[in-house]
Amino acid sequence: MTENKKISSVILGAAFLMATSAVGPGFLTQTAEFSKTLLASFGFVILISVIIDIFAQLNIWRVLTVSGKRGQDVANETIKGSGYLLAILIVFGGLAFNIGNIAGAGLGLNVLFGLKPEYGAIISAFVGIGIFLFKDAGKAMDFFVKVLGFIMLALIIYVVFVSKPPLDQAIVKTFIPDKIDPFAIITLVGGTVGGYITFAGAHRLIDAGVTGEDSLKEVNISATSGILLTAIIRFLLFFAALGVLTLGFTFDKTNPASSIFQSAAGTIGYKIFGIVIWSAAITSVIGAAYTSVSFLKTFNEKLSEYSKYLIIGFIAFSTLIFASIGKPKMVLILAGTFNGFILPVGLAIVLLASRKSKIIGNYKHPLWLQISGWLVVAVMFWFSVQTIVNRFG
Repeated sequence: MTENKKISSVILGAAFLMATSAVGPGFLTQTAEFSKTLLASFGFVILISVIIDIFAQLNIWRVLTVSGKRGQDVANETIKGSGYLLAILIVFGGLAFNIGNIAGAGLGLNVLFGLKPEYGAIISAFVGIGIFLFKDAGKAMDFFVKVLGFIMLALIIYVVFVSKPPLDQAIVKTFIPDKIDPFAIITLVGGTVGGYITFAGAHRLIDAGVTGEDSLKEVNISATSGILLTAIIRFLLFFAALGVLTLGFTFDKTNPASSIFQSAAGTIGYKIFGIVIWSAAITSVIGAAYTSVSFLKTFNEKLSEYSKYLIIGFIAFSTLIFASIGKPKMVLILAGTFNGFILPVGLAIVLLASRKSKIIGNYKHPLWLQISGWLVVAVMFWFSVQTIVNRFG
């Protein structure tokens, strides 16, 4: 493989790692739940979240890759000790998501083969662990998430086609909504670029050596591709859900995402749901474990040396937790919300770092990105406060 092809593969792999980390069981559950409550106006929530996602991700990926340092190290050099706090928050959020991811993988094999979800989760955990047992685990991970990402996209397009959604209504309400829900926005942003997710692709690029100012073009392409791929999948799921709801179907309270596929295409749709949720879940398991451990391995040489085994342990521990508690629906939604709270903290630290020459050298972070980044911090902080007041006040 030539050097250019290798870099292109890494760029695409980082984009897919970020996107498939975001498109997990929580993503499917959130999309179904908010489509049901907001109907066509949910399109506006998706649009706003995409704009916020792009500004947040471009800021974080550019600063980290220019510095060649991972999020926790940039944070510690910016505000002493903040890297440890950020790592704790992200690992906790990643673990919360991964419990739901493992559960989703178990559910997928239950739908496809009739296995008990617990057995399906254990089998899926072994698949995830197997990826990291390869000699070149990074290359194996890139290939795996790209293949399953394309499979998910193709199957979801089919379900949209058969559900016949009212696209004219969806498009109008995407720009002129009947109502705006801050909780939905913070949950979607948290589930797309919150917590560990926005760092996943950046850390993958750093591990592959795609760093420095000379790599900014490739970083921009990778960052925006990941967000746009996630947005396309989110909109397609929303269209399918809206089509199903318009036909008068209702969603299963315990598993709303499956209702989209089953109502649209019957038994075949239900089996497609099994493939989609397993693919979404197992790629998210890999992304969550890889990125969460990447936030720990630079703190100590031993942690770095044994990072592969920490990833395996992370997957195994998540599986054990699921087998103990089960019923992950609320965990999935709240994990997205929690990760939405983490985003303004992590992004604010990165924006402060973008002005420190000891971290980024002679690189000048664009003013428009700094301004848009701080606007995202302010908006997400305000939405976080609104969510706490409205939901828990």
